[in-house]
Amino acid sequence: MTDPVFPRLALIGIGLIGASIALAARKTGAAGHVAIHSRTGRTLRRAEELGLGDSYHSDPAEAVRDADCVILCIPVGASGEAAKAISANLKPGAIISDVGSVKSSVIAQMAPHIPEGVHFVPAHPVAGTEYSGPDAGFAELFENRWCILTPPPGTDPDAVERLSEFWSRIGANVETMTAEHHDLVLAITSHVPHLIAYNIVGTAEDLETVTQSEVMKFSAGGFRDFTRIAASDPTMWRDIFLNNKEAVLEMLGRFTEDLTALQRLIRYGEGDKLYDRFARTREIRRGIIAAGQETEAADFGRPHGKGDDAAG
Repeated sequence: MTDPVFPRLALIGIGLIGASIALAARKTGAAGHVAIHSRTGRTLRRAEELGLGDSYHSDPAEAVRDADCVILCIPVGASGEAAKAISANLKPGAIISDVGSVKSSVIAQMAPHIPEGVHFVPAHPVAGTEYSGPDAGFAELFENRWCILTPPPGTDPDAVERLSEFWSRIGANVETMTAEHHDLVLAITSHVPHLIAYNIVGTAEDLETVTQSEVMKFSAGGFRDFTRIAASDPTMWRDIFLNNKEAVLEMLGRFTEDLTALQRLIRYGEGDKLYDRFARTREIRRGIIAAGQETEAADFGRPHGKGDDAAG
């Protein structure tokens, strides 16, 4: 069997992403010993019942002791405090990473607490479902999905390569870019769509002329998919919007301008221009399918109970 990329892996947080990393790392042999931390006793006990790791720790500093790689699988707003709590126990040469959907803010929060000789390689696996908690994890979550690495300038290339190897081993395609570029890309591909989903579902709930039972009874495919996205973890998404504020507001401004333009086309009956817009955007869908990031199957290619993009 191939040697593990990391003989000892520590996961700080064991929700959907952390549990999926644990399962995938054990299944593929990408990690040896998997140490798991959760600040919630009930979650930690559940992780142990599910057999997700090899050791379980209520103290994050104990979880990271002697770890070759530490991955923070927590809401982005908690990254700084978590890094501070484990800083003294990180061994020289270890790699510390995360899975946050925002990178510039995470780097700003964590970097001051990274000791000399420890390699900081932020990461974002672009995969997830609308479910949360350790029971939601599954080993195949990252297969043929992208994991984006955003190493700060001066990061040891060998550390970047090792983390890239780890993510590749558990099924992901790996890309490297700057944190700033990542945040702009994710603002339009993930963050603004989630904001729209939360808003449109909220609007439907608030309509006085449409009852809640009618919303649920007559939900067409488009609205159903919005509700799936809007069912995502509220703590995680609160932190994403607060920590990627500038990029989200920039993309939201662009979106609002385009929405106003569409409003004018509808108002003045500009059918040809509407058709042209819809035909262009249809090609995006076809491109996503061609890239292997979706299928043409019913329910947008998602097996029942599993999603693709609702974790940011």
